[in-house]
Amino acid sequence: MRSQSKALGAVAVLALSLAAVAGCGGGNGNNSSSNAGTTTTTSTTPTTTSSGKGGTAKVSADPSGALKFTKSSLSAKSGKVTIKMSNPSPVEHAVAIKGNGVDVAGGTVGKDGVSTVSATLKPGKYEFYCPVDGHEQAGMKGTLTVK
Repeated sequence: MRSQSKALGAVAVLALSLAAVAGCGGGNGNNSSSNAGTTTTTSTTPTTTSSGKGGTAKVSADPSGALKFTKSSLSAKSGKVTIKMSNPSPVEHAVAIKGNGVDVAGGTVGKDGVSTVSATLKPGKYEFYCPVDGHEQAGMKGTLTVK
């Protein structure tokens, strides 16, 4: 009887431990991270067939902490386009693409992190921007031209 009681007690402790671990990690919808070197990718599915090859464009957040990118325009060929944004700034940032039915965002990263976003894009003008609250409105955005 006593060994059954101990076994049930151990199972209860294990179940409570697993429940506590499952509760960690949050589910608040906030994709922020202050870990250096973090890379998060978000993609869309193609809305049109594209014969282009796409490519990768690189940009950085302003290292001084100002709410701006180091470039205000990027270009890429149509197809799968990836933007990699390095963040040398002490302020958390991310990179996102919107326009022509596309609206995707990479994860938020802290100093020395990299935010990555990919989408299959047809020719046209898009906006790349920082989706962190208030950053786009403060001017942290630019034009992505897809040819």
